[in-house]
Formats: sequence, C-alpha cells, structure tokens
Amino acid sequence: PRHEQGGSFAAEGYARATGKAGVCMGTSGPGATNLVTAIADAYMDSCPLVAITGQVTQAMIGRGAFQETDMVGVTLPIVKHSYLITDIRDIPRVVAEAFYIAESGRPGPVVIDFPKNLQQDRVQPVWPTLDEIKRGLRGYNPDVRAGDLELNEIIGLIEKAERPVIYCGGGIITSGAAAELRKFAEAAQIPVTTTLMGIGGFPETHPLSLRWLGMHGSAVANWAVSGEFEPRKDPKQPAVRLKEGADVLLAFGVRFDDRVTGAFSEFAKNATIVHIDLDASEHNKNKRVQLAVHGDIHDALARLNGMIAKRGGIQKTFPAWHQQIAEWKAKGSFHYEVTPEIANSDHMKDHLKGHEDQVILPQMVIEMLYELTGGDAIITTGVGQHQMWSGQWYKYSEPRTFITSGGLGSMGYGYPAAIGA
Repeated sequence: PRHEQGGSFAAEGYARATGKAGVCMGTSGPGATNLVTAIADAYMDSCPLVAITGQVTQAMIGRGAFQETDMVGVTLPIVKHSYLITDIRDIPRVVAEAFYIAESGRPGPVVIDFPKNLQQDRVQPVWPTLDEIKRGLRGYNPDVRAGDLELNEIIGLIEKAERPVIYCGGGIITSGAAAELRKFAEAAQIPVTTTLMGIGGFPETHPLSLRWLGMHGSAVANWAVSGEFEPRKDPKQPAVRLKEGADVLLAFGVRFDDRVTGAFSEFAKNATIVHIDLDASEHNKNKRVQLAVHGDIHDALARLNGMIAKRGGIQKTFPAWHQQIAEWKAKGSFHYEVTPEIANSDHMKDHLKGHEDQVILPQMVIEMLYELTGGDAIITTGVGQHQMWSGQWYKYSEPRTFITSGGLGSMGYGYPAAIGA
C-alpha cells in the first residue's frame, strides 16, 4: 500500500469478508502509528486483526530513539491484547497466541511489537499446539455457554408476549449464527431487525425482516421496537405515542449503541429486554435489561431451536402484531422521490437537456446496482450519506456481504476494504 492506513483497512476488509484474522505491518514510529485508526476500527467493530509493528532495538527502548513510539502504550485502550517481544524464543508462541486471541470469542485486534535486534537474530522455532496455547492463557475463556434455565425462560417470555421483536447485531455474523437465527425466527414467527453491523445476518428479503433500525434505519423497525409517535410541532411538548412497540425485545449479539437507541431511557421503553452476549461487559452498559444472558449466540440459538423442536413449536401466534407490522410496512418503508426543486434546478437543466424526467439520484443508482447484481456482491463503503444509502437501497441476504466502518466511522475505508475483500 502507499500508506499504512490503507494496508490496515485492506486487512480489515479481508477479515470481515472471511472471518479470519487480517494481517498488516508497519515500521516503527510513524509507520506503526499510521495503523492506529484501523486498530481502533477493528476494536469497535469486533474485527479479528493482527498488527505487526517494528520497534527500535531493545537497548534503545525508552531513550527517545529515532522513530521510536511506545505502541503498546499507544494502543492499550483499543486492542484485545498486545505483545512487546523481548525474547526471540517467544516468537512462535506469541504469534500463535495472537491469532487465537484475535479470532476466538469476541474477535478483535492484537498488536505484536517487534524490536529490530530480534528481527535480525536467528532461532530454531518450536511451535506450540492449540492445547498448549489455551493452557498458557490463564483467565481467558472464550467458550462461554448460556444456561438451560435462562434459555427456557426466554421461551416462556415469548409465549407470554403479544408483540415480540428480535434485535440482532454483528455478533450474529461473527459467531456464524445466521442460519440458526433464521430457523429460530421462522419457528417462533418473530419479526427481525438488525443493526448496521448486523446487516446480512438475516435476509432482508424475508417476510419477517424489518430491515435495520436506528437513526438512519427503517421507520418500520423503529416503530416495531419503540412504538409509533405523533410528529411533534413543539419540541418542548412530550411526544404522543400512537401505537405500542415491542413488549418483548430479544437482543442478540448487540451493544445498544447510540445510533440505534437514541435516548437510552426511551429505547424499547415498555419492553421486557433479553440480552444474549458473549461479552459480559456489554450487559447493562448502555441499557438496563431484564434478563442478561452470558454466552455464545450461535450455541444459544442452536439450543433454543432444539428446545422449541422438542416442545413441538412455540405455543403462541401473533396475528394482530403481524397485521400491525404489515400496516407499518405499507406506509413506512424506505422511499425517495425526484422533487420539482431537483428536476427544475439550473444544475440539472444543464445536464438533462430534454430528459428532465430522468434525474438520477444516488439512491436510484444503488437500487439499480442491486437489481443488476441480484444481490450477489460484496459491498464496501466509506462513511457518510452513501454509506447509509448503501444500507437502505441494497438488500443483503448473506452475512459478510456489507463491509463498512460502523462504530468508528473511519473515512477512506471503502476502497482499501474492497481490495482486502
């Protein structure tokens, strides 16, 4: 790459398209710091990444040597783990551990800082086995499973519900749980909305899909989760709720980020919320929930599906709820229009020259791209309006087909990510 940031974004594109750790390298000092944006991006979006950075010789560390930067210190808040190699014999173990940590559990970035004198030395490597790696990482347990009691309680909540909704995020994709999610949603006949990071985790062409929710998401999904409100003429006046939203919200592999929730206190205000997540630190971080379940979402959904099958299905249907959602879909789906102001503008008149009815909008271009590809493509984006339009006007049916910088919103992400993908 011409710039380390482009190389690190390409590594992320590879990682997001495959689920395997992407790898990037940079020299010490400025080369290493140019990787920091992608490291932070990978941390925010749970993307497996191994960043290998050069470092000055061990004898010069801490002396302010030419092109010296404390990369372990710089990246400490934005990595899953980091290493400064001090013994050449540790290289095989460190590299093997780095890939295992980056890819297992909740994925994330790992930094390996590599002093110059060790790069120039020689050693006979001894590679550890996977079991040896696991035994050596005391306190790290990425294989967490939900309890049967909690899963049975979820089924009980569904059968008491009137307006259930599944709200799922990037955890569905990183755990490979898309097929189990679809099986669960169809068995229970529960509508599904995703986050931007969860796009592709549930087919957007499916009758149960509400598309994605949040600030730039579908009105239907937002109404289904939090209710429909009358537009306020006076912002000082309290909002008037016209229709109730979900009474049970099943949050699977999500982190309740602010772009989805808006005011945390108002999000799914009248719902009993179940939150299944592999990372216990996400429970009750942004939104207080009624049932926090610590465990891998793929395992939890597979076992829920087994329990439902053993019971002969969910003993509850939701005809009134599906009717309400159908009404919302009829009036609140994504739409765009060519307004007279656009069609008659001087700028457009100069370009159209007798074809005034053929104004091309960005949304129209993305919609046509979907039709031309049949949805069979990987879409990568930068950040901004085109990113939102790419989520709205291209319908995704498979995981790892929408590759975008979600949590960090990194500018310049789309092209190098496409190269990596």
